[in-house]
Amino acid sequence: MNVIRFSDLCANGQASGKRVFIRADLNVPQDDAGNITEDTRIRASVPCIQMALQAGAAVMVTSHLGRPTEGAFTPEDSLAPVAKRLGELLGREVPVIANWVDGVQVAPGAVVLLENCRINKGEKKNNEDLARKMAALCDIFVHDAFGTAHRAEASTYGIAQFAPIACAGPLLAAEMDAISKALLAPKRPLVAIVAGSKVSTKLTILKSLAANVDQLIVGGGIANTFMLAAGLKIGKSLAEADLLDEAKAVIEAMKARGAAVPIPTDVVTAKTFAADAPATVKAAADVADDDLILDFGPQTALALAAQLKLAGTIVWNGPVGVFEFAAFENGTRTIAQAIADSSAFSIAGGGDTLAAIAKYGIEKKIGYISTGGGAFLEVLEGKTLPAFEILTRRAAG
Repeated sequence: MNVIRFSDLCANGQASGKRVFIRADLNVPQDDAGNITEDTRIRASVPCIQMALQAGAAVMVTSHLGRPTEGAFTPEDSLAPVAKRLGELLGREVPVIANWVDGVQVAPGAVVLLENCRINKGEKKNNEDLARKMAALCDIFVHDAFGTAHRAEASTYGIAQFAPIACAGPLLAAEMDAISKALLAPKRPLVAIVAGSKVSTKLTILKSLAANVDQLIVGGGIANTFMLAAGLKIGKSLAEADLLDEAKAVIEAMKARGAAVPIPTDVVTAKTFAADAPATVKAAADVADDDLILDFGPQTALALAAQLKLAGTIVWNGPVGVFEFAAFENGTRTIAQAIADSSAFSIAGGGDTLAAIAKYGIEKKIGYISTGGGAFLEVLEGKTLPAFEILTRRAAG
């Protein structure tokens, strides 16, 4: 994707002394006392901020946090805890500035955190007056929040329209590069793993991928629906019987291209959905009426693992079984390890996927781990994200 990269502006000295406005994603979880419980997004934002500071820019950073009501600030909405953690990571104090839309004072070489941008009236609807005011604060706008790249809001899209220069920060640029490598110019075979509880939530993703991938592995409740479509019984397993025609259409679309949607040959079942429920491995054709399918069987998992090891590119979204329960995690663990062992370029995204990656300690063996949940899914759907569209347009002049 042809966008202006902030790293290039810094390397060329174009950020020195300039007012730089960074839209980061600092939307981190907090406990009831307001303490940050997981700071991955804050740590991920640090390289862009440091890049700007080292370039001698006057740095403004903002983000949303939680779901505040526009125009009605409450202490719970404040980025103050984020500023404290950011200050620890940067080794300097990071002041929080409230009511910043009409003007911000920040010196070159300094950084301030602009209070929760979703409090500003007109933010979510991308109000033009608000966007123009934000753009007037800076010489360079840097979008570095992939998690918001699928939203056209004032601080993510409008400001990029009106700022003198609009560019991609290192985090957003890395996402763009990984997505391009995985989907736009993939090394073949391209294998996608799409798992989750419902076909309906990922139907457009399945249809989009069916036109492009060499193999489409479905897991979880989605696999149960595809098993039904293939004429197999699934007992009382989670599935969407009203979407069988859609599942069959995906299978046929793949078949027409000489590609495949592998249907499980064996499964792990239980009579109840519980961590201590006795697990039974059985052939896919032998599922009883009172069975719940909670994982791929070992034969299926090994067969898919063997195919993954031959892939050129792997896109992974979703664990294939109830990996939180020890008796039903083998499928997800086997596939995770196969991706880790493969020489393929791999890109993974989605909250449950990241949880599985962390559980099996394979973070360093995944080619790229996407930081955006909804944005990652929309890319898989074949959509052009608003952030990519506006930054590409601004780069073209």
